[in-house]
Amino acid sequence: MSRYDTMFARLDQERCGAFVPFVTLGDPNLEQSLALLRMLVASGADALEVGIPFSDPVADGPVIQAASQRALAQGVRPKDCWNLLAQIRKENADIPMGLLVYANLVVRDGIDLFYQRAADAGADSVLVADVPSAEAAPFAKSARAHGICPVLIGTPNANKDRLRQIAQLCDGYVYVVTRAGVTGVDQEVHLPPEHLLAVLKEVGAPPAMLGFGISSPKQVRAALKCGAAGAISGSAVVRHIEENLDAPGVMLHEIGDFVRKMKAATSLES
Repeated sequence: MSRYDTMFARLDQERCGAFVPFVTLGDPNLEQSLALLRMLVASGADALEVGIPFSDPVADGPVIQAASQRALAQGVRPKDCWNLLAQIRKENADIPMGLLVYANLVVRDGIDLFYQRAADAGADSVLVADVPSAEAAPFAKSARAHGICPVLIGTPNANKDRLRQIAQLCDGYVYVVTRAGVTGVDQEVHLPPEHLLAVLKEVGAPPAMLGFGISSPKQVRAALKCGAAGAISGSAVVRHIEENLDAPGVMLHEIGDFVRKMKAATSLES
């Protein structure tokens, strides 16, 4: 069983969904990034999703774009990110850790070498955000060869054939986007078409996690009510970093409080 399988089995026993925060590694600097990752775990995150700073994160809105720029300006490079992940894995044997990256970062030194580095750092999954399912087979093959779960994106307009293809190529979970466009904070969650989650289950896909625009406990509850196994929140987390660049202690406190509130909303008993 993968760490994701173990996590979902535990949450099923606890009658909870998963809450997964996203941050960009190295933002706002390496020292604070490590502290933030530790705070996310300590505050109850069920898994971590992290990005490697990249100059052209085409799936991300302005908040996460700015996070990449801050990290790059600090000189953060992929090798620094592998070191951060390895440190968190050393401290936390069980928590699933996933990467959301872009194809340029994967293919630059060779697909197999990238996935080997991810495995060595303790990563559990990789989502290559700008690779569509029609072109994902080589990435999924290399990922699986290195014990990494390939994660793909399920979109609201995907037909059954596309969802079946995603199910065949995807392990760990499916990242279901709540709407078209880029990441960002929304006032209301845009739930996927009713058939989407049902079809994913029908074609044997791993559990669906909803992302894009998740920024409040109300939206977490709505995501779980519609049948998702969990919710992923990125821009809402990263915004706390952006707003507290000169107050690292406040930054940690606010993010810890945010994660605790979002996690509390995952109870299926409430």
